[in-house]
Amino acid sequence: MTASEAATTHRETPVPQEPEPTPGPLTGDPALIGVPTFIVGSIALGMTLVGFVPAAAVGAPVAIILAATGIGQLLAAVWAAGIGQSAVASIFGIFSGFWLSYGFLVLGLTHDWFGVPSESATATQGLFLSSWFVTVALLTLATLRLPVAYTLLFGLIAAALMIVLVATVQDSTELKAVGGYVVFTFAALGCYLFFHVMSVATGGRGLPLGHPVGAGPPPPRGAGAPPPPRFASSC
Repeated sequence: MTASEAATTHRETPVPQEPEPTPGPLTGDPALIGVPTFIVGSIALGMTLVGFVPAAAVGAPVAIILAATGIGQLLAAVWAAGIGQSAVASIFGIFSGFWLSYGFLVLGLTHDWFGVPSESATATQGLFLSSWFVTVALLTLATLRLPVAYTLLFGLIAAALMIVLVATVQDSTELKAVGGYVVFTFAALGCYLFFHVMSVATGGRGLPLGHPVGAGPPPPRGAGAPPPPRFASSC
């Protein structure tokens, strides 16, 4: 066989190719459910805190929080766990617990499900808010390697919990309203993140999310950068 014949044979030999992945239930981006359901619950809670509904109508946002936000966060957590995104599943699972427990707290106190005397209602709310403030603050610190947009989001949530805690203990309507505006702020940041994940999911480029606080200074221009955490690209 001549060299030219060998080259021709080499060109004609088919190169095996990897089969393309088949779309299925365990693919995609769970943030497409988790982020918008988080937004709607945040808006409902913020409107309640700023006094859009009377103070006696504390259960006004519960339908949204339980049926949309709590269940939506849980579905996103299960989806993320199913595709191996442990950090994403952890975050959505934590917020699923927050929103579901908030709904049950309101229903339980207003319908006397838990046997909490009326004079202990404020202390019970303080217990709830303190527990979740510590948990969300821990989440904020534990995820500093994510893009700064997520650190800011979790930090604002922790700040809102602390403000509402102080407002509840002091029975301050004004402080509750301040907490409500902080809730609106992180809801707006959630909207930005939703545009990001939807842009990526529809074939576009994601929005800037900022350099991770806990990843050190960004590499010099032209230098190879390490790949971002998986959560950064999926949520």
